[in-house]
Amino acid sequence: MKKWSLGEPSSTHFWWFTVALLAVTAPAFAQTDEIQVYDAEIADQGKINLMIHNNFTPDGAKDPAFSGGLVSNHAYVAVAEWAYGVTPWFEQGLYLPLYSYTTNQGLTYNGFKIRELFVKPHAEDQKFFYGVNFEFSVNQKQWDPRHYSSEVRGIVGWHFKPPDGAKWKQIDLIIDPIVDTGYYGGVKSLDFVPAIRLAYNLSEKWAVSAEEYADYGQFRNLYGVNQQWQQIWAVVDRKSEKWVNIETGVGFGLTPGTDKMTIKLMVSRDLN
Repeated sequence: MKKWSLGEPSSTHFWWFTVALLAVTAPAFAQTDEIQVYDAEIADQGKINLMIHNNFTPDGAKDPAFSGGLVSNHAYVAVAEWAYGVTPWFEQGLYLPLYSYTTNQGLTYNGFKIRELFVKPHAEDQKFFYGVNFEFSVNQKQWDPRHYSSEVRGIVGWHFKPPDGAKWKQIDLIIDPIVDTGYYGGVKSLDFVPAIRLAYNLSEKWAVSAEEYADYGQFRNLYGVNQQWQQIWAVVDRKSEKWVNIETGVGFGLTPGTDKMTIKLMVSRDLN
């Protein structure tokens, strides 16, 4: 039997692992610590990257999603995301600490998660790119009534370059078909929470984009339109080799079941 070494990734192993994970799943709840569409770019091999996610909801739901949960209205949620480039196709991540300040519970520590991200190497230079990301969470009871949960995030995207090949006029289309999972309930209990991004690169440093995030509920019991989570975002990105990379934007709810307005700010840089 051929072994799966770090020098040669096997797509067959990726898919068998995905199927095995999805076979033991559970209902999921909306996760608001990370509002981001993955583009299959990862830290360079041997590099450590730190990204701070900051989200604030000036106009959101005034009741918790479950008994004992956090209220999203006027909530500030943040998490430090640590990433290490293991190979050109594999990045290891850790989200710690995950914390928030809410009107009903004040300052709380909400848990942590680990991430395993597998991608097509050097995705930023490819016309078509792809990847798959696995996250495993340990949650505090006010964040999620399940102590353990997980996420499987597919990544599919295209870089449409202009005829002259200039990257600063490039258009990016990225789709993340995401399912939130747990450890019981079967495939029908998967929660479908896709995300999509359409970006235009104004220069090699600046880009503007429209993003959309949704939660359609479990496959066995999809939400009605009024209960679905549907949020559209206007986002600006700035890349810097010397200082920090910044992604910021504002999102607006499209359905009654969605927070009316959320603001995000993500700041990142390599540490070595």
